[in-house]
Amino acid sequence: MAAIPRLKPYAGPALLSYGFRPFFLLGSIWAGLEVLAWLPMFYGELSVATAFSPRDWHVHELLFGYVPAIVAGFLLTAIPNWTGRLPLQGPPLAGLVLVWLAGRYAVTLSANIGWLGAAAVDCAFLLLMAAAVAREIVAGKNWQNLKIVALLGLLAAGNLGFHLEAHFEGIALYSSRLGIAAVLSLIMVVGGRIIPSFTRNWLMRRQPGRLPVPFDRFDTACIVLSGIGLALWVVIPEEAPTGVALLAAAVLNLVRLCRWAGHRTFADRLVLVLHVGYAFVPLGFLLAGLSAFDITAPSAGIHAWTAGAIGIMTLAVMSRASLGHTGRALIASPALQAVYAAALIAALARICAVLHPAWSDGLLYVAAFAWAAAFLGFASLYAPILCLTRRKAAGAPS
Repeated sequence: MAAIPRLKPYAGPALLSYGFRPFFLLGSIWAGLEVLAWLPMFYGELSVATAFSPRDWHVHELLFGYVPAIVAGFLLTAIPNWTGRLPLQGPPLAGLVLVWLAGRYAVTLSANIGWLGAAAVDCAFLLLMAAAVAREIVAGKNWQNLKIVALLGLLAAGNLGFHLEAHFEGIALYSSRLGIAAVLSLIMVVGGRIIPSFTRNWLMRRQPGRLPVPFDRFDTACIVLSGIGLALWVVIPEEAPTGVALLAAAVLNLVRLCRWAGHRTFADRLVLVLHVGYAFVPLGFLLAGLSAFDITAPSAGIHAWTAGAIGIMTLAVMSRASLGHTGRALIASPALQAVYAAALIAALARICAVLHPAWSDGLLYVAAFAWAAAFLGFASLYAPILCLTRRKAAGAPS
């Protein structure tokens, strides 16, 4: 994302000057704390007054709690660049943050509040975000990004369906898959723009060589066919046609990743981590495709997508955007590289816990603590950056 070119006069707290500041900070804190709470809930050592089962609470609060916060932070910062309109700041931004926080409170205490009231509070955030994004894109006549609104609407539908399915069926399966599919689609659409762009920008300043292939018809075909595979997975995850479609999507996304020249970015961890995060997209398609033929457990692919693609990609985007939009140099410090390493360990450990059931207990602890270390580590590193005013000219975002 490029720097926002213009601002409204603003004299309030720096935390509320851009959408990425509060949402990246609070979202990363919640991601770390939620997993630390979920593990004792999973083993029956902690009880939370939620109407959801421990499994559903964990899935919901990462998929419909953490992820929407990061998506909001990204979109509220990127959309002014897309449309040329002014960013959301001050009280309106604070109000949106409070709606998100109210959702976390309502879901966690939904056994006391009542499932319907909790659903109403929780679903309000994504609906408001979709409406706000649609308003800005339409007002700015930035029609090409209307697909982002559709994907936000799909995520909002998944959230509403999650509440309904969990209440009436006892467990949310279809809606959790719908939510994963919506977030993956966002990663494929947005990642397909920013990863080759940032890679090209960095490589152009280095020695000549192969550059990423720009977004073209192959990317469009890959996204469309992957979307078909995901749609089948949402509805009939264990059928052979689904497996074939998912395996085909795995190949296409792997080819797509290889077209971006990621092997040339090892010297810049801020760029490299984007490629590493996206690598879990084809891995998830592969594992989910194999599970349709009963070769692997279904949750292997799910955790490749969630702990791997979603976890690492969100950390990569948050860290880069925060540095660039606060005027700091685009350099991954040793501490930030440790955050990336912890997220990678968490993803691999969580997948291996599924693939090797005999080791699952130990690997679950490794995954949970590594995940918490990554996200709480990010929060501690970036809290001063996100809460302080922008530097004058320490580095230029690309």
